[in-house]
Amino acid sequence: MVTSKKTKAGDLVVVLICLIVIILCLAPVLHIAARSLSSTDALIKNQVTLWPVGFNLEAYKFVLEDGKFTRALWWTGLLTLIGTSLSLIMTAMCAYPLTYDKLKGRKFFNVAIVFTMFFNAGTIPTYLLLKQIDFLNKPVVLIVPYCLSVFNMILLRSFMSELPASMRESAEIDGAGPIRILWSIYLPLSMPSIATIALFYAVGRWNGFSDALMFMNVREFYPIQLLLYNLITAISNIDVVAAEGAAPGLTESLKAAAIMFATVPILVVYPWLQRYFIAGATLGAVKE
Repeated sequence: MVTSKKTKAGDLVVVLICLIVIILCLAPVLHIAARSLSSTDALIKNQVTLWPVGFNLEAYKFVLEDGKFTRALWWTGLLTLIGTSLSLIMTAMCAYPLTYDKLKGRKFFNVAIVFTMFFNAGTIPTYLLLKQIDFLNKPVVLIVPYCLSVFNMILLRSFMSELPASMRESAEIDGAGPIRILWSIYLPLSMPSIATIALFYAVGRWNGFSDALMFMNVREFYPIQLLLYNLITAISNIDVVAAEGAAPGLTESLKAAAIMFATVPILVVYPWLQRYFIAGATLGAVKE
């Protein structure tokens, strides 16, 4: 009975800790949402905390009616879809061959790939390379250079390595080739890991702006995060704000609305992949 009471007390502590963490995570989001729905006077007087004061939708109306934001949102969604799909293909093509123990040069390839995770050429050599191959200011510069993450590849490789080799051997006896084995056996059984790295790739691409900031000067191809970055960094400059088409009195609520506008879509997607996340991130994570 004493053990039972201790267990209940321990569970209560865990629940309280989880509630505190949830509140700490939700508070900034609720604060930004409240600011985006509050009046300008309330924002100037710092009266907004976690609930809108002087409720209005002017900021969202401005964002939705501004072609820059809607175009950037659709472009970022398309970019995320294409980039994530290509990244998954590249990751699977890189991870699958490395699960073969008899692959010649397997150790060399593993070392060479992991080496790139710790050491890279840097921003300036990357810029010069992309300029030489004529990728600058083109949509492809936001997709190809970062289409493979070594960390995600190791995660998928480790997951695939835990699958029984007897399944592959049985398929080979039945005449299946490597591509058929990958498509019919390894990919379906690796769905938890694939869903996890898909979430990593999608979130990284949706939130990415540094590559567009350095390699893209065409405004039509600005992702939503770069547009938001430019708005926030320029919000204190009334000349730039006016050039962006925003009324000076609307800038604070507009900034909050733009943040929500860029954040909510990826928050909506996450719950659909959450059930795969823990299993995919932990299974196979410790196997070499």
